[in-house]
Amino acid sequence: MWPSRQDGAGYCAYTGGMSTSDHSNKPPLSYADAGVDIDAGNALVDAIKPLIAATRRPGADGSVGGFGGIFDLKATGYQDPLLIAANDGVGTKLKIAIDTGLHDTIGIDLVAMCVNDLVVQGAEPLFFLDYFATGKLDNGVAQQVIAGISKGCEIAGCALIGGETAEMPGMYGEGDYDLAGFSVGAVERNELLPQGVGDGDILLGLASSGVHSNGYSLVRKIIDRSGMAWTDKAPFCTQPLAEVLLTPTRIYVASLLSARKAEGGIKALAHITGGGLTENLPRVLPEGCCASINLDSWNPPAVFTWLKQEGGVPDEEMLRTFNCGIGMVVIVDSAQASAVEATLQENGETVYRIGQLTSNLENAVEFSGTLNWA
Repeated sequence: MWPSRQDGAGYCAYTGGMSTSDHSNKPPLSYADAGVDIDAGNALVDAIKPLIAATRRPGADGSVGGFGGIFDLKATGYQDPLLIAANDGVGTKLKIAIDTGLHDTIGIDLVAMCVNDLVVQGAEPLFFLDYFATGKLDNGVAQQVIAGISKGCEIAGCALIGGETAEMPGMYGEGDYDLAGFSVGAVERNELLPQGVGDGDILLGLASSGVHSNGYSLVRKIIDRSGMAWTDKAPFCTQPLAEVLLTPTRIYVASLLSARKAEGGIKALAHITGGGLTENLPRVLPEGCCASINLDSWNPPAVFTWLKQEGGVPDEEMLRTFNCGIGMVVIVDSAQASAVEATLQENGETVYRIGQLTSNLENAVEFSGTLNWA
């Protein structure tokens, strides 16, 4: 993180008498009187330095305090790299964290939403920057959020090289804050994904950790209508409802990079975010290619069953809004599907064979079977 950003331009000292009004009876004002605490921002930077240092990797030294983050691409060893950038937020999942005071994992979500979009193009995430905006800086909250960001960067193997803390009185309600993230990755030019996708390729679905970071406007609508409190025990498990819904988005970077390096055969990847399988798979398919998905091949986690039943949400809407238990789809050559599947499992992933690619000039995604809302 860089020193806090304030909401005005810089200033310079002067000694001339330019005022046309008599302010002799009014007390002098400071930036703190306007609601911006520069000292608190500086204290936050000092507090998070160890978090940033923990994400150090080749190309980044883990230091902070300059006007921009520095990364040495040459130090990573790439020969003919393409740089790929992604930015994202966490949507209204953030509102649950704010309302419950559970801030320690939302930063992982922020990183995950960016780096998972990089790895689907074959890229290794290199570095990450965050933007934290609030009306009045609470260093305790900010430090928890940034600790989550640091943890997400460690999981993804990328360096947290900077960011911005913006304190903007009047822009946010008491206790509110907003987050955005930006990440850059690299891939050798000849390894860019997708490539060679075609008929007969196998679709491997990697299990999600839960709702991830999409569909939370509908989630919150369902919770509101149910009358449940965030602290209530979830009807489908032993955890409080808020803890279940704040389970961080799974980061698939390490397992996917390992599988691609060890086995080859991976032709494309699709990060299943807003729009679900229905909208995200077509983004990596050539024209005339159809993803034929068997809905009987996996069971949605209990949280999705409860959301569907409590909200009366139709199956089609569930599949267009949520990941329904599949957070990433791997499109792999049929001859290497078993080897890739085994490597992914060895790297901690739960893998389902959810279908294959066929020719279809009408639909990019076709579903057969039914999801088991047990």
